[in-house]
Amino acid sequence: MVHSSKNLALSASNLCKSYGDHKVLNNLELSVESGAIHGLVGLNGSGKTTTLECILGLQPFADGDISLLGYAPNRLHEARGRIVSIFDSPSLNPNLTVRQTLEHGALLCQRPVRKPAELETLLGIERFSNFRIKTLSLGNKRRASIAQALLGEPELILLDEPFNGLDAGGVDDVLALIKQLNEDEGTSFLLSSHQLPYLEQICSHLSILHQGKIVISDRVEKLLSGHLPVALLHCAKVDEAIDAIKIMAGVNYQKTDRDGFIHVELLALDSAELNRNLIHLGISVGELRINRASLSALFRTVTSESAS
Repeated sequence: MVHSSKNLALSASNLCKSYGDHKVLNNLELSVESGAIHGLVGLNGSGKTTTLECILGLQPFADGDISLLGYAPNRLHEARGRIVSIFDSPSLNPNLTVRQTLEHGALLCQRPVRKPAELETLLGIERFSNFRIKTLSLGNKRRASIAQALLGEPELILLDEPFNGLDAGGVDDVLALIKQLNEDEGTSFLLSSHQLPYLEQICSHLSILHQGKIVISDRVEKLLSGHLPVALLHCAKVDEAIDAIKIMAGVNYQKTDRDGFIHVELLALDSAELNRNLIHLGISVGELRINRASLSALFRTVTSESAS
């Protein structure tokens, strides 16, 4: 997709990165619109964290152009708190308490707009205020990291695996916080994660990273529009079932996967009618599943297609 640069919070073009002979990022293109909650997803080892590290100037890269709020990676210090990032493994001083961590962060922040006590309450860690960071669970260390990042008034927040280590309540709190900051303050987000069900609840945009490239990127509603439900059938008479489905009105035969499931796109027929038609023809259906439009289904389709 082509965007006007003035409407972008973040852009990376032709980004290339290799470890030895292994090319991790291959002419990667990524754009995050201002005011968007943008999800970056990929299989484990696909290069999500490497992408963030290159964008933030933490890793050298062979080629490419990167801009965050108009700043190049080597000039991010000039942004003075407008851009913050939190990685999967929180890097806080283990010997400071939560309150000391936030007070120290406030001293370094050019324009602190929130008080430590306010942030502890906001992130649900007020009861751990006097606990040393090293005694906290991973989930609460993540909450403390997010609290520290919100001392100022960031315009762009990059989060690497933001839901790791959080229980269900913690995930809900982080999702609500992201939504609140986005709606109330217009904060832009890039969320790098493999947990698609959480991203589906919150993201306005999504990019799928696979084999070093962004293979699909757009608004979530556009990515999911036009995707009809797909029935997965397991029949004893596979060949007969496929022949019958190919001439059946209201459906479209797609493929038969390695597990023997016949994939049928439901155009004007629902799954019950499809099942009845096959039974009428003497073809029994042992198992029937329905894949409806979702980011998870889209991800599986896109990554399997690009791998073949």
